[in-house]
Amino acid sequence: MRLRIFTEPQLGADYETQLAVAKAAEELGFDAFIRSDHYLTMLGSAGDPGPTDSWVTLGALARETSRIRLGTLVTAATFRLPGPLAIAVAQVDRMSGGRVEFGLGTGWYEQEHTAYGIPFGSVGERFDRLEEQLRIVTGLWRTPEGGRFSFAGEHYTLADSPALPKPARPGGPPVIIGGTGAKRTPRLAAEFADEYNVPFQTPDDTAAAFGRVRAACRDRGRTRPLAYSVAQTVCCGRDDAEVRRRAETIGQDVADLREGGLAGTPAEIVEKIGAFGELGAECVYLQVLDMRDLDHIALLASDVLAQL
Repeated sequence: MRLRIFTEPQLGADYETQLAVAKAAEELGFDAFIRSDHYLTMLGSAGDPGPTDSWVTLGALARETSRIRLGTLVTAATFRLPGPLAIAVAQVDRMSGGRVEFGLGTGWYEQEHTAYGIPFGSVGERFDRLEEQLRIVTGLWRTPEGGRFSFAGEHYTLADSPALPKPARPGGPPVIIGGTGAKRTPRLAAEFADEYNVPFQTPDDTAAAFGRVRAACRDRGRTRPLAYSVAQTVCCGRDDAEVRRRAETIGQDVADLREGGLAGTPAEIVEKIGAFGELGAECVYLQVLDMRDLDHIALLASDVLAQL
């Protein structure tokens, strides 16, 4: 089981704070430092000092880390045009020596679009744009050296693109698609993803989502392996008092976290992770909401990661 540190910098984390978490995660043996792609907080805080762009941040982290994988869960397709997005991600992949994980989703938080003047659109339109972006980004990366790439869709048109730069790895970084949609999400995961992620669901709901994607893979005749993963809010403490203190710091209720996340002592969290492993999850994204609590990350490494 691989464990990844998953952060929400829009809650209020400058670059230096993210760098400290990424370096700690690398030194402590976690598989990856992953960040969300948001421009506005959802939890009522102001988010001071303000948002940081995910791919600008990851490009900098690529040069200040050496082993840990870096990526998004997930980049919003509404935020960027697909051609420039392919360029940015390929560049960060090269800057990191091939350590990028590329999550891409529809975008869902309308308020952040309104706050920063980003067109939003209906759910159907956003899924249409996501599918076109997946075709374009992966198509650009997979175009042979010296070749040209063109695409004509409803939302995007590319003509005679040189499809440069190329990522560090042939074909590009692993593509992550997440969500629990019953129809289009499984189909897109079966067609494009290297990894399918279920965020913040119970084991029962996670099993159902995994099942829908497995069925879509069978329907498509997919033979290429697909990794399955989950994302869960984590709140770990050596005893109940420490768990409660950490929950209060992030403004969460302990009972809710125990019910719908990974909250409790290290032994409790290991047991809960094991339940997801039994469903086929190969990787767990540990959503750490207090990015200044490096002792929390150290405890997760010494008492949870070490057992997995």
